[in-house]
Amino acid sequence: MSTTFGGTALELLGRVARILNSGLPPDDTLGSVAGALHDGLKLKSVCIWRRNASATLCSGIASPRREVQAPSLDDLPPVPPAARRIQLTHAGLRLGMLDLEPDPDGPEVLATVVDLLQNLLAPFLDAVTLAEDLALEVASRSREISEQRRFTALVIDSLPVGLYVIDRAYRIQFWNRRREAGTQGLRRDEVVGRAVFDVLTRQPVAELKREFDGVFETGEPITAETVVDQGGERRVYRMSRIPMRLEGDAITHVINIGEDVTEARTVEKQIHQHEKLAAVGQLAAGVMHEINNPLATIAACAAAIEARLGNEVEPLVKEYLEIIDKEVQRSSKIVDGLLEFSRPQSTGRPKVLVGLDGLVERTLFLLKHHKRFRRLAVATELGSGDVRINANDEQLIQVLMALMLNALDAMGDGGSLTLRSRRIPGRTEAAIDVVDTGAGIPKSELPKIFEPFYTTKPPGQGTGLGLSIAYAIVQDHGGRIEVQSELGAGSVFSVILPTRDGGAA
Repeated sequence: MSTTFGGTALELLGRVARILNSGLPPDDTLGSVAGALHDGLKLKSVCIWRRNASATLCSGIASPRREVQAPSLDDLPPVPPAARRIQLTHAGLRLGMLDLEPDPDGPEVLATVVDLLQNLLAPFLDAVTLAEDLALEVASRSREISEQRRFTALVIDSLPVGLYVIDRAYRIQFWNRRREAGTQGLRRDEVVGRAVFDVLTRQPVAELKREFDGVFETGEPITAETVVDQGGERRVYRMSRIPMRLEGDAITHVINIGEDVTEARTVEKQIHQHEKLAAVGQLAAGVMHEINNPLATIAACAAAIEARLGNEVEPLVKEYLEIIDKEVQRSSKIVDGLLEFSRPQSTGRPKVLVGLDGLVERTLFLLKHHKRFRRLAVATELGSGDVRINANDEQLIQVLMALMLNALDAMGDGGSLTLRSRRIPGRTEAAIDVVDTGAGIPKSELPKIFEPFYTTKPPGQGTGLGLSIAYAIVQDHGGRIEVQSELGAGSVFSVILPTRDGGAA
Protein backbone atom coordinates (compact mmCIF):
# COMPACT_ATOMS: atom_id res chain seq x y z
CA MET A 1 0.00 0.00 0.00
CA SER A 2 1.41 3.42 -0.97
CA THR A 3 0.99 6.76 0.72
CA THR A 4 -0.12 9.35 -1.78
CA PHE A 5 0.69 13.03 -1.25
CA GLY A 6 -2.78 13.84 -0.08
CA GLY A 7 -4.69 14.88 3.02
CA THR A 8 -2.95 12.49 5.41
CA ALA A 9 0.56 13.66 4.38
CA LEU A 10 -0.42 17.32 4.52
CA GLU A 11 -1.94 16.87 7.94
CA LEU A 12 1.27 15.17 9.14
CA LEU A 13 3.50 17.92 7.75
CA GLY A 14 1.26 20.58 9.29
CA ARG A 15 1.47 18.81 12.62
CA VAL A 16 5.26 18.65 12.36
CA ALA A 17 5.40 22.38 11.52
CA ARG A 18 3.24 23.23 14.54
CA ILE A 19 5.47 21.13 16.82
CA LEU A 20 8.58 22.89 15.50
CA ASN A 21 6.98 26.25 16.28
CA SER A 22 5.66 25.25 19.72
CA GLY A 23 8.58 26.80 21.66
CA LEU A 24 9.34 23.60 23.56
CA PRO A 25 12.96 22.77 24.45
CA PRO A 26 14.86 21.41 21.41
CA ASP A 27 15.03 17.77 22.53
CA ASP A 28 11.38 17.75 23.57
CA THR A 29 10.45 19.27 20.20
CA LEU A 30 12.46 16.69 18.24
CA GLY A 31 11.05 13.90 20.38
CA SER A 32 7.51 15.02 19.56
CA VAL A 33 8.40 15.26 15.83
CA ALA A 34 9.88 11.75 15.89
CA GLY A 35 6.70 10.46 17.55
CA ALA A 36 4.49 12.21 15.02
CA LEU A 37 6.48 10.74 12.09
CA HIS A 38 6.48 7.29 13.68
CA ASP A 39 2.71 7.31 14.06
CA GLY A 40 1.80 9.29 10.94
CA LEU A 41 3.95 7.32 8.49
CA LYS A 42 3.41 3.96 10.23
CA LEU A 43 7.17 3.47 10.59
CA LYS A 44 8.99 0.81 12.55
CA SER A 45 11.36 3.42 14.04
CA VAL A 46 12.43 7.03 13.61
CA CYS A 47 15.62 8.68 14.87
CA ILE A 48 16.62 12.34 14.50
CA TRP A 49 20.34 12.91 15.06
CA ARG A 50 21.82 16.27 16.04
CA ARG A 51 25.06 17.65 17.40
CA ASN A 52 25.07 18.35 21.14
CA ALA A 53 25.62 21.88 22.35
CA SER A 54 29.02 20.88 23.72
CA ALA A 55 29.95 19.46 20.27
CA THR A 56 31.51 16.42 21.95
CA LEU A 57 28.77 13.90 21.05
CA CYS A 58 25.77 13.45 18.80
CA SER A 59 22.43 12.63 20.35
CA GLY A 60 19.70 10.64 18.72
CA ILE A 61 16.07 11.39 19.58
CA ALA A 62 14.22 8.23 18.67
CA SER A 63 10.70 6.90 18.51
CA PRO A 64 10.01 4.50 20.04
CA ARG A 65 11.93 6.22 22.86
CA ARG A 66 15.46 4.97 23.51
CA GLU A 67 18.81 6.49 24.46
CA VAL A 68 21.19 6.67 21.50
CA GLN A 69 24.49 8.51 21.15
CA ALA A 70 27.41 8.62 18.75
CA PRO A 71 30.82 10.33 18.70
CA SER A 72 29.95 12.42 15.64
CA LEU A 73 27.69 12.60 12.60
CA ASP A 74 30.36 10.68 10.67
CA ASP A 75 30.36 7.81 13.19
CA LEU A 76 26.65 7.02 13.45
CA PRO A 77 25.64 3.38 13.90
CA PRO A 78 24.52 1.69 10.67
CA VAL A 79 20.84 1.49 9.80
CA PRO A 80 19.00 -1.70 8.77
CA PRO A 81 19.04 -2.48 5.02
CA ALA A 82 15.49 -1.29 4.48
CA ALA A 83 15.95 1.97 6.38
CA ARG A 84 16.75 5.33 4.87
CA ARG A 85 19.24 7.93 6.29
CA ILE A 86 18.60 11.47 5.11
CA GLN A 87 21.08 14.31 5.64
CA LEU A 88 19.66 17.45 7.22
CA THR A 89 21.58 20.32 5.68
CA HIS A 90 21.02 24.06 5.66
CA ALA A 91 23.07 26.77 3.94
CA GLY A 92 25.62 24.14 2.99
CA LEU A 93 26.09 22.91 6.56
CA ARG A 94 25.29 19.41 7.69
CA LEU A 95 23.33 19.80 10.91
CA GLY A 96 21.97 16.31 11.52
CA MET A 97 20.53 13.06 10.15
CA LEU A 98 17.05 11.61 9.86
CA ASP A 99 16.79 7.80 10.04
CA LEU A 100 13.50 6.30 8.83
CA GLU A 101 12.97 2.54 9.17
CA PRO A 102 9.70 1.52 7.40
CA ASP A 103 7.39 -1.19 8.63
CA PRO A 104 7.15 -4.03 6.07
CA ASP A 105 3.39 -3.90 6.43
CA GLY A 106 3.17 -0.11 6.40
CA PRO A 107 2.77 2.40 3.57
CA GLU A 108 5.62 3.56 1.39
CA VAL A 109 7.24 6.84 2.38
CA LEU A 110 7.20 9.11 -0.63
CA ALA A 111 10.33 11.08 -1.59
CA THR A 112 8.27 14.28 -1.65
CA VAL A 113 7.38 13.83 2.03
CA VAL A 114 11.04 13.17 2.85
CA ASP A 115 12.11 16.35 1.03
CA LEU A 116 9.54 18.43 2.87
CA LEU A 117 10.59 16.93 6.20
CA GLN A 118 14.19 17.79 5.41
CA ASN A 119 13.18 21.38 4.57
CA LEU A 120 11.31 21.65 7.89
CA LEU A 121 13.85 20.00 10.19
CA ALA A 122 17.09 21.46 8.79
CA PRO A 123 16.22 25.16 9.44
CA PHE A 124 15.01 24.22 12.91
CA LEU A 125 18.28 22.43 13.68
CA ASP A 126 20.18 25.42 12.28
CA ALA A 127 18.30 27.78 14.60
CA VAL A 128 18.81 25.45 17.57
CA THR A 129 22.53 25.07 16.84
CA LEU A 130 22.94 28.82 16.46
CA ALA A 131 21.07 29.50 19.71
CA GLU A 132 23.05 26.88 21.64
CA ASP A 133 26.36 28.10 20.25
CA LEU A 134 25.39 31.65 21.19
CA ALA A 135 24.35 30.50 24.66
CA LEU A 136 27.69 28.72 25.09
CA GLU A 137 29.54 31.83 23.95
CA VAL A 138 27.53 34.02 26.31
CA ALA A 139 28.14 31.59 29.17
CA SER A 140 31.85 31.48 28.37
CA ARG A 141 32.08 35.26 28.18
CA SER A 142 30.08 35.57 31.38
CA ARG A 143 32.49 33.21 33.14
CA GLU A 144 35.43 35.21 31.80
CA ILE A 145 33.86 38.47 32.98
CA SER A 146 33.04 36.92 36.34
CA GLU A 147 36.60 35.61 36.71
CA GLN A 148 38.02 38.97 35.66
CA ARG A 149 35.82 40.75 38.17
CA ARG A 150 36.85 38.28 40.86
CA PHE A 151 40.52 38.72 39.96
CA THR A 152 40.19 42.51 40.00
CA ALA A 153 38.40 42.38 43.35
CA LEU A 154 41.14 40.13 44.79
CA VAL A 155 43.82 42.53 43.52
CA ILE A 156 42.05 45.49 45.14
CA ASP A 157 41.47 43.51 48.34
CA SER A 158 45.17 42.60 48.45
CA LEU A 159 46.36 46.20 48.23
CA PRO A 160 47.97 47.48 51.46
CA VAL A 161 45.61 50.48 51.44
CA GLY A 162 42.04 51.08 52.50
CA LEU A 163 39.88 51.79 49.45
CA TYR A 164 36.25 52.67 48.92
CA VAL A 165 34.27 54.22 46.06
CA ILE A 166 31.26 56.55 46.22
CA ASP A 167 28.86 57.65 43.47
CA ARG A 168 27.23 61.01 42.76
CA ALA A 169 24.63 60.32 45.45
CA TYR A 170 27.46 59.88 48.00
CA ARG A 171 26.58 56.21 48.37
CA ILE A 172 29.32 53.63 48.88
CA GLN A 173 29.66 51.32 45.88
CA PHE A 174 32.85 49.47 46.82
CA TRP A 175 34.62 48.73 50.13
CA ASN A 176 37.79 46.64 50.10
CA ARG A 177 39.07 44.15 52.68
CA ARG A 178 41.59 46.60 54.12
CA ARG A 179 38.71 48.90 54.99
CA GLU A 180 36.98 45.98 56.69
CA ALA A 181 40.05 45.44 58.86
CA GLY A 182 40.56 49.17 59.43
CA THR A 183 39.98 51.34 62.45
CA GLN A 184 36.18 51.09 62.16
CA GLY A 185 36.08 47.39 61.23
CA LEU A 186 32.90 47.54 59.14
CA ARG A 187 32.10 44.65 56.80
CA ARG A 188 31.44 45.23 53.12
CA ASP A 189 27.84 44.05 53.30
CA GLU A 190 27.22 46.51 56.12
CA VAL A 191 28.25 49.61 54.18
CA VAL A 192 27.77 49.10 50.42
CA GLY A 193 24.72 51.08 49.32
CA ARG A 194 24.71 53.31 52.39
CA ALA A 195 25.45 57.04 52.43
CA VAL A 196 29.13 57.60 53.19
CA PHE A 197 28.23 60.22 55.81
CA ASP A 198 26.38 57.57 57.83
CA VAL A 199 29.46 55.31 57.81
CA LEU A 200 32.41 57.68 58.21
CA THR A 201 31.60 59.79 61.23
CA ARG A 202 35.04 60.98 62.37
CA GLN A 203 35.11 63.87 59.90
CA PRO A 204 32.35 66.53 59.95
CA VAL A 205 29.72 65.91 57.27
CA ALA A 206 30.05 69.39 55.76
CA GLU A 207 33.83 69.09 55.46
CA LEU A 208 33.67 65.59 53.95
CA LYS A 209 30.97 66.64 51.47
CA ARG A 210 33.01 69.70 50.46
CA GLU A 211 36.00 67.47 49.63
CA PHE A 212 33.88 65.09 47.53
CA ASP A 213 32.17 67.99 45.72
CA GLY A 214 35.57 69.50 44.97
CA VAL A 215 36.63 66.33 43.14
CA PHE A 216 33.28 66.02 41.31
CA GLU A 217 33.37 69.65 40.15
CA THR A 218 37.06 70.15 39.31
CA GLY A 219 38.14 66.64 38.34
CA GLU A 220 41.32 67.20 40.36
CA PRO A 221 42.49 64.65 42.94
CA ILE A 222 42.87 65.72 46.57
CA THR A 223 45.59 64.41 48.89
CA ALA A 224 45.97 65.20 52.58
CA GLU A 225 47.39 63.60 55.70
CA THR A 226 45.50 63.04 58.92
CA VAL A 227 46.44 61.71 62.36
CA VAL A 228 44.24 59.01 63.89
CA ASP A 229 44.34 57.63 67.42
CA GLN A 230 44.19 53.87 66.87
CA GLY A 231 44.13 51.76 70.00
CA GLY A 232 46.03 54.41 71.94
CA GLU A 233 48.66 54.65 69.21
CA ARG A 234 49.12 57.66 66.98
CA ARG A 235 48.92 56.67 63.28
CA VAL A 236 49.39 58.90 60.25
CA TYR A 237 47.23 58.25 57.15
CA ARG A 238 47.52 59.80 53.69
CA MET A 239 44.04 60.23 52.25
CA SER A 240 43.64 60.53 48.47
CA ARG A 241 40.39 61.26 46.63
CA ILE A 242 40.62 60.46 42.92
CA PRO A 243 38.01 61.19 40.20
CA MET A 244 36.59 58.25 38.23
CA ARG A 245 34.74 58.27 34.90
CA LEU A 246 32.67 55.29 33.82
CA GLU A 247 32.17 56.70 30.32
CA GLY A 248 32.57 60.07 28.65
CA ASP A 249 33.99 63.08 30.43
CA ALA A 250 31.54 63.27 33.32
CA ILE A 251 32.93 62.26 36.72
CA THR A 252 30.64 59.57 38.06
CA HIS A 253 32.51 58.31 41.13
CA VAL A 254 35.25 59.23 43.57
CA ILE A 255 37.86 56.64 44.57
CA ASN A 256 39.04 57.14 48.15
CA ILE A 257 42.36 55.63 49.25
CA GLY A 258 43.70 55.68 52.80
CA GLU A 259 47.35 54.65 53.21
CA ASP A 260 49.09 54.18 56.55
CA VAL A 261 52.30 56.23 56.22
CA THR A 262 53.27 56.16 59.90
CA GLU A 263 56.44 54.16 59.29
CA ALA A 264 57.42 56.33 56.33
CA ARG A 265 56.99 59.50 58.36
CA THR A 266 58.98 57.93 61.21
CA VAL A 267 61.81 57.11 58.81
CA GLU A 268 61.70 60.63 57.38
CA LYS A 269 61.89 62.01 60.89
CA GLN A 270 64.84 59.75 61.68
CA ILE A 271 66.63 60.87 58.52
CA HIS A 272 65.99 64.47 59.47
CA GLN A 273 67.27 63.73 62.95
CA HIS A 274 70.42 62.11 61.54
CA GLU A 275 70.98 65.19 59.42
CA LYS A 276 70.64 67.35 62.52
CA LEU A 277 73.05 65.10 64.40
CA ALA A 278 75.59 65.37 61.59
CA ALA A 279 75.24 69.16 61.63
CA VAL A 280 75.74 69.20 65.39
CA GLY A 281 78.84 67.05 65.00
CA GLN A 282 80.31 69.38 62.42
CA LEU A 283 79.49 72.35 64.65
CA ALA A 284 81.11 70.71 67.67
CA ALA A 285 84.31 69.94 65.80
CA GLY A 286 84.49 73.48 64.44
CA VAL A 287 83.86 75.46 67.63
CA MET A 288 85.60 73.31 70.26
CA HIS A 289 88.87 75.22 70.28
CA GLU A 290 87.14 78.59 69.84
CA ILE A 291 85.03 78.00 72.95
CA ASN A 292 87.59 76.15 75.07
CA ASN A 293 90.14 78.96 74.81
CA PRO A 294 87.91 81.73 76.28
CA LEU A 295 86.59 79.29 78.88
CA ALA A 296 90.14 78.54 79.97
CA THR A 297 90.85 82.29 80.12
CA ILE A 298 87.75 82.92 82.25
CA ALA A 299 88.71 80.10 84.62
CA ALA A 300 92.28 81.38 84.91
CA CYS A 301 91.11 84.93 85.60
CA ALA A 302 88.67 83.75 88.29
CA ALA A 303 91.45 81.73 89.95
CA ALA A 304 93.83 84.71 89.78
CA ILE A 305 91.25 87.01 91.38
CA GLU A 306 90.61 84.50 94.16
CA ALA A 307 94.37 84.11 94.77
CA ARG A 308 94.95 87.90 94.83
CA LEU A 309 92.15 88.50 97.31
CA GLY A 310 93.31 85.65 99.54
CA ASN A 311 91.49 85.17 102.83
CA GLU A 312 90.14 88.69 102.85
CA VAL A 313 87.66 88.00 100.04
CA GLU A 314 84.11 88.99 100.83
CA PRO A 315 81.59 86.10 101.07
CA LEU A 316 79.49 87.47 98.20
CA VAL A 317 82.54 87.81 95.94
CA LYS A 318 83.66 84.31 96.90
CA GLU A 319 80.20 83.01 95.98
CA TYR A 320 80.41 84.75 92.60
CA LEU A 321 83.85 83.25 91.95
CA GLU A 322 82.55 79.77 92.80
CA ILE A 323 79.61 80.26 90.43
CA ILE A 324 82.00 81.34 87.67
CA ASP A 325 84.21 78.30 88.24
CA LYS A 326 81.23 75.92 88.35
CA GLU A 327 79.68 77.31 85.16
CA VAL A 328 83.01 77.23 83.33
CA GLN A 329 83.41 73.55 84.25
CA ARG A 330 79.85 72.80 83.12
CA SER A 331 80.43 74.58 79.80
CA SER A 332 83.68 72.64 79.31
CA LYS A 333 81.80 69.37 79.84
CA ILE A 334 79.25 70.37 77.22
CA VAL A 335 81.98 71.21 74.71
CA ASP A 336 83.81 67.94 75.44
CA GLY A 337 80.55 66.05 75.08
CA LEU A 338 79.87 67.68 71.73
CA LEU A 339 83.30 66.72 70.50
CA GLU A 340 82.86 63.13 71.60
CA PHE A 341 79.39 63.09 70.07
CA SER A 342 80.79 64.24 66.74
CA ARG A 343 83.57 61.63 66.83
CA PRO A 344 82.47 58.76 69.12
CA GLN A 345 85.28 56.56 67.81
CA SER A 346 87.92 59.14 68.69
CA THR A 347 89.69 57.00 71.33
CA GLY A 348 91.80 55.61 68.53
CA ARG A 349 91.57 52.04 69.81
CA PRO A 350 90.67 49.42 67.17
CA LYS A 351 87.76 47.04 67.59
CA VAL A 352 88.67 43.60 68.93
CA LEU A 353 86.79 40.47 69.94
CA VAL A 354 85.35 40.89 73.42
CA GLY A 355 82.97 38.77 75.48
CA LEU A 356 79.54 40.25 76.17
CA ASP A 357 79.40 39.00 79.77
CA GLY A 358 82.88 40.37 80.40
CA LEU A 359 81.74 43.85 79.37
CA VAL A 360 78.93 43.74 81.94
CA GLU A 361 81.25 42.54 84.71
CA ARG A 362 83.91 45.19 83.99
CA THR A 363 81.29 47.96 83.98
CA LEU A 364 79.94 46.81 87.34
CA PHE A 365 83.46 46.64 88.76
CA LEU A 366 84.03 50.28 87.84
CA LEU A 367 80.77 51.42 89.41
CA LYS A 368 80.41 49.16 92.43
CA HIS A 369 82.29 51.55 94.71
CA HIS A 370 80.27 54.56 93.57
CA LYS A 371 78.58 55.86 96.72
CA ARG A 372 75.24 56.42 94.93
CA PHE A 373 75.07 52.74 93.95
CA ARG A 374 75.18 51.65 97.58
CA ARG A 375 71.53 52.66 97.91
CA LEU A 376 70.46 50.27 95.13
CA ALA A 377 69.88 46.56 94.83
CA VAL A 378 72.07 45.62 91.83
CA ALA A 379 71.61 42.24 90.16
CA THR A 380 73.09 40.54 87.12
CA GLU A 381 71.63 37.90 84.84
CA LEU A 382 74.38 36.79 82.49
CA GLY A 383 72.89 34.52 79.88
CA SER A 384 74.87 35.16 76.72
CA GLY A 385 77.38 32.39 77.45
CA ASP A 386 80.42 32.55 75.19
CA VAL A 387 78.99 35.18 72.82
CA ARG A 388 81.66 37.52 71.52
CA ILE A 389 81.36 40.75 69.56
CA ASN A 390 83.76 42.87 67.55
CA ALA A 391 83.94 46.07 69.58
CA ASN A 392 85.89 48.85 71.20
CA ASP A 393 85.36 47.69 74.77
CA GLU A 394 86.09 51.09 76.36
CA GLN A 395 83.40 52.77 74.28
CA LEU A 396 80.79 50.13 75.11
CA ILE A 397 81.68 50.37 78.81
CA GLN A 398 81.10 54.11 78.45
CA VAL A 399 77.65 53.36 76.96
CA LEU A 400 76.70 50.98 79.79
CA MET A 401 77.92 53.41 82.44
CA ALA A 402 75.83 56.20 80.90
CA LEU A 403 72.72 54.00 80.88
CA MET A 404 73.31 52.88 84.47
CA LEU A 405 73.86 56.45 85.71
CA ASN A 406 70.65 57.52 83.95
CA ALA A 407 68.85 54.63 85.66
CA LEU A 408 70.26 55.80 88.99
CA ASP A 409 68.92 59.31 88.38
CA ALA A 410 65.50 57.87 87.44
CA MET A 411 65.26 55.86 90.69
CA GLY A 412 66.32 58.64 93.07
CA ASP A 413 67.06 57.36 96.58
CA GLY A 414 66.37 53.66 96.02
CA GLY A 415 65.25 50.86 93.77
CA SER A 416 66.68 47.87 91.94
CA LEU A 417 68.95 47.78 88.91
CA THR A 418 69.41 44.65 86.80
CA LEU A 419 71.98 44.05 84.09
CA ARG A 420 71.06 41.20 81.79
CA SER A 421 72.96 39.72 78.85
CA ARG A 422 71.24 37.40 76.40
CA ARG A 423 71.34 35.88 72.97
CA ILE A 424 68.52 36.82 70.57
CA PRO A 425 67.05 33.54 69.25
CA GLY A 426 67.12 33.05 65.49
CA ARG A 427 69.31 36.11 64.85
CA THR A 428 73.04 36.84 64.83
CA GLU A 429 72.57 39.39 67.58
CA ALA A 430 72.96 39.62 71.34
CA ALA A 431 71.70 42.18 73.82
CA ILE A 432 72.61 43.81 77.13
CA ASP A 433 69.52 45.02 79.02
CA VAL A 434 69.73 47.74 81.67
CA VAL A 435 66.54 47.36 83.72
CA ASP A 436 65.51 49.89 86.38
CA THR A 437 62.50 50.40 88.64
CA GLY A 438 62.44 54.17 88.23
CA ALA A 439 59.74 56.64 87.34
CA GLY A 440 59.56 55.60 83.68
CA ILE A 441 59.35 57.74 80.56
CA PRO A 442 56.08 58.98 78.99
CA LYS A 443 55.34 57.51 75.55
CA SER A 444 55.27 60.98 74.04
CA GLU A 445 58.85 61.55 75.21
CA LEU A 446 60.38 58.27 74.03
CA PRO A 447 61.04 59.40 70.42
CA LYS A 448 63.03 62.40 71.72
CA ILE A 449 65.37 60.88 74.31
CA PHE A 450 68.25 60.29 71.86
CA GLU A 451 68.12 63.84 70.50
CA PRO A 452 71.10 66.08 71.39
CA PHE A 453 70.48 68.44 74.34
CA TYR A 454 67.16 66.80 75.16
CA THR A 455 66.93 65.88 78.85
CA THR A 456 64.20 65.26 81.41
CA LYS A 457 66.53 66.22 84.27
CA PRO A 458 66.17 69.54 86.12
CA PRO A 459 68.17 72.51 84.79
CA GLY A 460 71.86 72.26 85.60
CA GLN A 461 71.81 68.48 86.17
CA GLY A 462 72.23 67.21 82.63
CA THR A 463 73.57 68.28 79.25
CA GLY A 464 71.26 66.11 77.18
CA LEU A 465 74.19 64.55 75.33
CA GLY A 466 74.72 61.28 77.22
CA LEU A 467 72.15 59.18 75.37
CA SER A 468 72.98 60.82 72.04
CA ILE A 469 76.65 59.89 72.45
CA ALA A 470 75.72 56.38 73.59
CA TYR A 471 73.46 55.86 70.59
CA ALA A 472 76.16 57.13 68.20
CA ILE A 473 78.69 54.69 69.71
CA VAL A 474 76.31 51.73 69.40
CA GLN A 475 75.46 52.69 65.82
CA ASP A 476 79.18 52.82 65.04
CA HIS A 477 79.29 49.19 66.22
CA GLY A 478 76.49 48.23 63.82
CA GLY A 479 73.89 47.98 66.60
CA ARG A 480 71.00 49.91 68.07
CA ILE A 481 69.41 50.84 71.37
CA GLU A 482 65.78 49.92 72.02
CA VAL A 483 63.70 51.29 74.89
CA GLN A 484 60.64 50.02 76.70
CA SER A 485 59.20 52.12 79.50
CA GLU A 486 56.10 52.40 81.62
CA LEU A 487 55.30 55.28 83.90
CA GLY A 488 55.72 54.30 87.53
CA ALA A 489 57.14 50.88 86.65
CA GLY A 490 60.59 51.65 85.22
CA SER A 491 62.46 51.31 81.95
CA VAL A 492 64.46 48.76 79.97
CA PHE A 493 67.27 50.02 77.72
CA SER A 494 68.49 47.23 75.42
CA VAL A 495 71.85 47.58 73.69
CA ILE A 496 71.61 45.21 70.70
CA LEU A 497 74.84 44.32 68.91
CA PRO A 498 75.80 41.98 66.05
CA THR A 499 77.68 38.88 67.15
CA ARG A 500 80.71 37.21 65.58
CA ASP A 501 79.99 34.05 63.52
CA GLY A 502 76.37 33.77 64.60
CA GLY A 503 77.09 34.43 68.26
CA ALA A 504 79.36 31.60 69.34
CA ALA A 505 83.01 31.95 70.20
